[in-house]
Amino acid sequence: MGLKFSHAHVLGLLAERERLSQQALLEELKVDPSVLVTVRNGLENNGLVARRRDPADRRRHVVEISDRGTALVVRADRAVGAAEAKLFAGLEEQELTELRRLLHRIKTGDAGACEE
Repeated sequence: MGLKFSHAHVLGLLAERERLSQQALLEELKVDPSVLVTVRNGLENNGLVARRRDPADRRRHVVEISDRGTALVVRADRAVGAAEAKLFAGLEEQELTELRRLLHRIKTGDAGACEE
């Protein structure tokens, strides 16, 4: 789909929440502000997001996903779902549940806790 991981991550967050302040995006992504600016500019230049003043606080900016961005997220989610279905076709539901649990532990940094 031509998306970098960082772009897809921001679009996914915005698809879930519709809009976020730039500060909330920084906190969620845990990146340097210059990184967020680069990612946001790339998405904005492609018409996938828009940056606006927050109507509730004119000092803040919010980033909103556009209709084009939402459509791209839908297409990407379908493509990922199809790839996962093919990749995991040989696994039973119980195995998939365990795989998701283990991946979640890795993602949250809880992978160091071993059961013996």
